[in-house]
Amino acid sequence: MAVPLFETAATLAPLRDELRAAIDRVLDSERFILGPEVQAFESELAAYTGAAHGVGVANGTDAITIALRAMGVGPGDEVVVPSFTFYASAEAIPPTGATPVFCDIDPATYCVTAETVRAALTPRTKAVVVVHLFGNVAPVAQIEALGVPVLEDAAQAVGSDSADGRAGALATASTISFYPSKNLGCFGDGGMILSSDERIAEQARILRFHGSRDKVDYEQLGYNSRLDELQAAIMRVQLPHLDDWAAGRRETARHYEQAGLGELVTLPVPVTGASPAWHLYVVGHPQVGRLEQALAAANIGYKPYYRTPVHRQPPMRQWAAGLELPGTEEAAARHLAIPMSPVLTREQADEVVAAACTA
Repeated sequence: MAVPLFETAATLAPLRDELRAAIDRVLDSERFILGPEVQAFESELAAYTGAAHGVGVANGTDAITIALRAMGVGPGDEVVVPSFTFYASAEAIPPTGATPVFCDIDPATYCVTAETVRAALTPRTKAVVVVHLFGNVAPVAQIEALGVPVLEDAAQAVGSDSADGRAGALATASTISFYPSKNLGCFGDGGMILSSDERIAEQARILRFHGSRDKVDYEQLGYNSRLDELQAAIMRVQLPHLDDWAAGRRETARHYEQAGLGELVTLPVPVTGASPAWHLYVVGHPQVGRLEQALAAANIGYKPYYRTPVHRQPPMRQWAAGLELPGTEEAAARHLAIPMSPVLTREQADEVVAAACTA
């Protein structure tokens, strides 16, 4: 039995009629930019997470840059960010004029900790980007206690919970990506900034719209970065199902545990108090190449995501000379994503485990 890494078609199949109706609604309205669908979705997603404000933007990368600028980050500042993450988490920092400072992670949870962030702080630190990697929820409250504003990169964690609330509403601000494979995905690119700080939300709205409130008078050098009506309408259809999908992702993790996968590989560890809606289910193996070969032979989907950490990517090396991040290097060398979706069955989990047995 082939088991794909992602399964989006089966998840969306029951919603096809509603999705087509939403698309037709936008076509009939002839409103395509910053109209009622975007406004409604901003409010609905903010309410879902527990944030007061939502600001839709063109993608998750722009969301980080704009959010940091709205938080007051600029030239001469430093922003702490993990190196074991998608490149965009760090790539979005230099356009603000600030410098990325890379910190380590806990290789068991794949998330930053208060200790790894503390080790990277300097007097120039203006913000910390905390990545809820693979759907796990980093300990935001402990990191905020260090006294530096936190921006959650919650691109992979929509639907994840923690003891302090939902991912996306735990810090000064947060950012989300709606890339199609995400827990809540659009049919193209899209992103959002969430915050309960009205000033930050208003600054984000101005920055996404060329630095203007009305496209007549311009207050800042901004961006052309707006979530469009069509994508917002598509995600409004999906949002009411997000909790069920998150529960399905947790159930998939239980399938793997019950099938004995933990006897063959190192399973991801939820951060204390977290209930992850796993975007990716990432396991560890001391000879990960053998695991890849075993899964490939059984037609099981898999993918290594961050074999080369961000601080070792050529454009970032200028900010990482001599830097040692042992937890990051361990995770990079050992990790592998295996199939994860809201609809993965116990039988499919058994197929994955059976293949892993041959590694």
